[in-house]
Amino acid sequence: MAELAERLERQRFVVLIGASGSGKSSLLRAGLVPRLQSAMTTVVVTPGPKPLEECAVRLAALAGVTPGGLYKELKDDPGNLGRVARQITARPHADDGDMLLVVDQFEETFTLCRDMVEQDRFVEALVAAASAEGSRCRVALGVHADFYAHCTHHPLLVEAMRDAQVPVGPMNLDELRRVVVKPAQQAGLTVESALLATLMAQAHRQVGVLPLLSHALLQTWRRRRGSLLTLDALDAAGGIEGALAKSAEEFYEDLDADQRTTARHLFMRLTAPAAGTEDTKRRVTRGELDEDHITTSVVEQAAAARLVSLDRDRIEIAHEALIGSWPRLRDWLAADRDRRRVHHQLTEAAETWVSLGEDPGALYRGTRLEAARQLTESDDIGLSTREHAFLLGSLAAAAAESRLAVRGSRRLRVLITTLGVLALLTTATTVLAVRANRAMTVQRNDAIALNVAAEATRMYPAAPALATQLALVSYRLKPDRNTLNALLSTLMTTWTAHRSEAYALDVSHDSTLLATGGRDRTVRLWDIRDPRQPVRVGTVEGSQGAVYAVAMHPGKRILATGGVDEVVRLWDVTRPDRPRSVSLLPHHGDTVRAMAFSPDGRTLADAGQSGRAHVWDITDPRRPKLRAVLPGHTDTVRSVAFSADGRLLATGGQDASVRLWDLGAPGRPTLRAAWHAQELGVFWVEFSPRAGLLATAGGGVEAVRLWDTTEPGRPRLVAGICGHDDVVGGVDFSRDGRTLVSSSDDRSVRIWDVSTPTAPRNRALLTAYDTAVMGVRFSPDGRTLVSGVFDGTVRLLTTDFDQAVSRACDAPRRPISRDSWQRYFAGVPYRPPCA
Repeated sequence: MAELAERLERQRFVVLIGASGSGKSSLLRAGLVPRLQSAMTTVVVTPGPKPLEECAVRLAALAGVTPGGLYKELKDDPGNLGRVARQITARPHADDGDMLLVVDQFEETFTLCRDMVEQDRFVEALVAAASAEGSRCRVALGVHADFYAHCTHHPLLVEAMRDAQVPVGPMNLDELRRVVVKPAQQAGLTVESALLATLMAQAHRQVGVLPLLSHALLQTWRRRRGSLLTLDALDAAGGIEGALAKSAEEFYEDLDADQRTTARHLFMRLTAPAAGTEDTKRRVTRGELDEDHITTSVVEQAAAARLVSLDRDRIEIAHEALIGSWPRLRDWLAADRDRRRVHHQLTEAAETWVSLGEDPGALYRGTRLEAARQLTESDDIGLSTREHAFLLGSLAAAAAESRLAVRGSRRLRVLITTLGVLALLTTATTVLAVRANRAMTVQRNDAIALNVAAEATRMYPAAPALATQLALVSYRLKPDRNTLNALLSTLMTTWTAHRSEAYALDVSHDSTLLATGGRDRTVRLWDIRDPRQPVRVGTVEGSQGAVYAVAMHPGKRILATGGVDEVVRLWDVTRPDRPRSVSLLPHHGDTVRAMAFSPDGRTLADAGQSGRAHVWDITDPRRPKLRAVLPGHTDTVRSVAFSADGRLLATGGQDASVRLWDLGAPGRPTLRAAWHAQELGVFWVEFSPRAGLLATAGGGVEAVRLWDTTEPGRPRLVAGICGHDDVVGGVDFSRDGRTLVSSSDDRSVRIWDVSTPTAPRNRALLTAYDTAVMGVRFSPDGRTLVSGVFDGTVRLLTTDFDQAVSRACDAPRRPISRDSWQRYFAGVPYRPPCA
């Protein structure tokens, strides 16, 4: 608290960064604001779907203007935020000091606001208000740590945050003791020593534990013995980890059948599905909910159980920790993430439609309508009356437009017939007409092919069979790179590997076994000998938290895993259906984020959040020996990689640097080079099988860079590769080193020809991913490309593109119907590709 207040005295822009449940909101709202409100005017804003409008609403009354007028002024010129702050501080009854603008839950700018222009204007307004000459405004942001990368997409925000960050970590034991004991003493209560010891042991060094601790203490108080808070009461409540989930489950069990259905719809509506990060809570207005007595009763009971909070006309989940700790809610959210995302988009579109006076121009059409139509077939979604009306209006408008299109098509056929009759008048006219018709047909088919190819990649996650056929027809109409990319994107074998987020993947040395790790604390093993029919053959359990890294031994069926529980585990997966623990490598308080085996399999390197890497001798996997600890990074190490001869080890970190170590002398590694390799963090490093070439991946315009490390002490930039629109989190080289593949948060995979490293060429672009692509791997035999997606899905594609195209119709699928053909290929003769 003191550091935050002191930073605000020295500078006008401060960013408070911490994990969910670390106490950011409490620190801002219950600590900073009360401390400074006597010295300056304080305003607290939560962004929501329209952050600039929310800011205008909060400031308008203080400035003596209308919210609508101020909102327009802020959109026209973000610099007006600083001017209105000066206006507020100059009013007669204002405090003499500056205005403090606190933006809590700043990540909602990215999760709830769909308008990119509004996002940019809001960020520009905040930065300008704090940095303008003569500024009377100080800005404090509270940001969820998982959304730090989103902040780096805005150059102005990156510059403002450079020296303005205040991290919020877990409390130490003394702080935790005061959090528990002081409020109890003020309430005349006594905390049993056994209870205090248990709370300290369970909460110490746990990120995001405060909401769980708060709820557990509340339930313990309700079960107290006189004025004594006891361990028995905590156990009865379910402990720190289980109290919140137990309260939620008791609330659910007390509902009747209709109320349970409504509760499911309510909590799914109160959660925003995320891409590449954890799901977050979402505030809704009461107008978004139906006003029937069942909904009203469920909301009141949820509020009484302290599962939701009510603020004026808004409702939100009380503790974001509920999303991760209540198993029933996790199952609901994991059941159909794609359909939930479509539902949230429908909710926003319906609100916009109502705000525009039910303007027909705001109704759904095309692919969005087709995706939304499927919501009516599910009882799990629970559309509101407003959403039903919007969807019915969209369907009616689409039907009317279809009838007009049919009449237009008939007129076109009449016209063509008339032209045909006229063409018979003279031979010359016939020849000219035929030539013109052929040219027009080619141009029309080219345009249709490109449009439908793009549409196919967008619809693939929801309708893969139809998307594949549309892409195949488009490729046959116009066989070029764009349509081939679209076709390949729809030919990938796709399946759900984890029901929650997936974080890591690797392939065995014989190219038959795939390992995937995720948030569900498991590593799952898949037989991929037939890339078109992967089979789950085993599950590795035992991790106490999310699995962030996996690595397969280059010559044996040995698997290494690591993650949140700060331990590297070695497993014998010779029999995947019965994985056997071989040994444990303690990480000493360091979450594991990266690991790799040396080419000869005798050495394992791992690294994590401490910024250090560890080198282990695993000649005997049952008795690993720590050879060296490699320091130097100032932030989390996200990737480690060995050179082809095993002599060099590269480490890449979020501090945007790469460090190159010579491991030639056992036990005495030598740092050969350290350099700033990427603009915005290094998230992956990979050596080429061809000597001396190192690829780095991260953020910036050149999201992938190639380096010559032939002279390890003097690495030289060979080429910067552009093309991705967001952070690149994974790269891999083919077996011959001539091809590089990269995966990105922009929901794409790109394949590059690097046979000439100084002039890399884009060979293919794979899209149709619904969320960020977390990693990518070539199988060691070079025949299969594996890509993993944060939403828990995995995709396989043969590297023989000609074979993939020729076998596009091998999978049994229903041929495209005449109606669908007419919708997408109007005027083209009906020739279904997979009939």
